[in-house]
Amino acid sequence: MGHLQAAVLGIVQGLTEFLPVSSSAHLILVPRLFGWPDQGLAADVALHLGTMAALLLYFWKDWWRILTEKDQRRLLGWLVLASVPAAVLGVLVKDMVEGSLRGEAPVAVTLIGFGLLLGWADRAGARTRTWESLDLETCLWIGAAQALALFPGVSRSGATITAGLLLGLKREDAARFSFILAVPIVFGAGVLESKHLGEIALTPAFWTAVLSAFAAGLAVIAVFLRYLRNGSLLAFAVYRVALGAILLAMGR
Repeated sequence: MGHLQAAVLGIVQGLTEFLPVSSSAHLILVPRLFGWPDQGLAADVALHLGTMAALLLYFWKDWWRILTEKDQRRLLGWLVLASVPAAVLGVLVKDMVEGSLRGEAPVAVTLIGFGLLLGWADRAGARTRTWESLDLETCLWIGAAQALALFPGVSRSGATITAGLLLGLKREDAARFSFILAVPIVFGAGVLESKHLGEIALTPAFWTAVLSAFAAGLAVIAVFLRYLRNGSLLAFAVYRVALGAILLAMGR
């Protein structure tokens, strides 16, 4: 992987990891549009390291409170429990997800299906709760939704934001909790996959991917959360459906 491919994929990862549009779908689509070979596992690890660093930097104050303040310890336990479904399902379906489900048709179906669900949740959600009002049951439901994001095209942020909206959270609060919940599972996956890196982690292109994903991800988190204070998610739902239709057409 050269510097150009690493930079482009890093920017794509940073833009799409936090928006509810599926980073996995775009990381499948973009290399095929440019005629690039599959970037491979090492590049995927680099991209996720970049966006994880963006999450940690942006939400460091929230995580500091969660880890150090007694009244926040309960939330820490809930975050751990909410991460269990994704961890367990990841072990069970890892081979299938990395194989047959990365084709255009399966990704298109999940893009469209969860896009329609996102649009409906955006309209139907009560949007009265803040993320500080979360309880264990709500966290577990959102954690279960996060597990679905293992399937390419679903979108981790899309699934968890959709669940949060259906459980009554405001748009910005659903997204904020989605991003905070992402840290344990993304960190765990990065640790597990880092054993496959070897010397490739010392190459300049690897760090180009990390840094571009970090910069793009950090910018997207800030802009997206600000947008959600008053903005709708309908445009993202429409985009998902349109992208899914394009992928279906490409697969014919």
